[in-house]
Amino acid sequence: METGLIALGAGLAIGLSSIGPGLGQGKTAASAIEGVARQPEATSTIRTFMILGMALMESLTIYGLLIAFLLVAKI
Repeated sequence: METGLIALGAGLAIGLSSIGPGLGQGKTAASAIEGVARQPEATSTIRTFMILGMALMESLTIYGLLIAFLLVAKI
């Protein structure tokens, strides 16, 4: 019984930690494309901040993956 709950917790950890960053990365990419379309001369600055923001969002997903691995290691 406990093994099933740990597996469920690991699945929820990675699933829930991927929802927010996934939505945020989509919004960030859409806003960056819109910004480049409006101001093409600022492309390098917009790209730099977009990549930085996406890296920070991706770290949240990696933390969820780490928690899932820790939970699976208990099985």
